[in-house]
Amino acid sequence: MSERGRDFGKYGARGIKGHEVVARQLDALAGYFTTPVTFRRGLLVRLHYLTRSAHARQTARAAGLTVTDRTVKAWLEGARRPSKRNLELIEEAYWMVRRQNVARYLLRRLNSGGRGTRVEIHPLNQSQVPRPRQRVVEYRSLNIRQWDALVRAWTDGNDAALDDAWVQQLVDLGSQWGRYEYVTNVGFAA
Repeated sequence: MSERGRDFGKYGARGIKGHEVVARQLDALAGYFTTPVTFRRGLLVRLHYLTRSAHARQTARAAGLTVTDRTVKAWLEGARRPSKRNLELIEEAYWMVRRQNVARYLLRRLNSGGRGTRVEIHPLNQSQVPRPRQRVVEYRSLNIRQWDALVRAWTDGNDAALDDAWVQQLVDLGSQWGRYEYVTNVGFAA
C-alpha cells in the first residue's frame, strides 16, 4: 500500500503504530492480574491460572514453559523460586492463555450484534516538527463493525497480522488513512 509511512519520525514527529495501541486496549479490556510476576502473589496467581486445566497447561507448554509438574509444585509451595527466564515464560504463557480465554467474549462485545464499536483515533504528535513540514492531522473516529481479524491476530500474538488488520480498518477513513498509521492514542470502550 503506497500510503504507508516509510520514514516515520524523520522530521521529529512522535507516535506509535496504531496496532500496538489497539493491542494495549484489548489487553486492558481482557483484564489481568496487576501484581507483577516477580512478586510471590503474582507468581502464584499466574501458576494457578496456568495449571487449572489441561488446556491451560498445554498452552503454557506451547508458549515455551516446559518445566516438569514437580518443578511447578515446588514453585507453588515456595520451596524453589523460578529463574528470571522462567518468570518471563510464565508471564508470556499467562497472557497467551488469558487472550485465548477471553477472545470469544471480546469479539462478541466489540462486534455488538453487527453494530460494532466506535474507535477514536488521536493523531501523532507533531510539536517537534518544523512548521513547513507539519501535516494537517486531526482527531478522527470510525465505527469498526468486524473485529474478527483484529481479535484473532491479537489472540495469536501476531504483530504483522494485527498491523494488516488495523490498516484494513483505517482504509475506511478515505484517502488520508495513511496519516493515522502512527498515532498518540486509540480509544474504544465496549
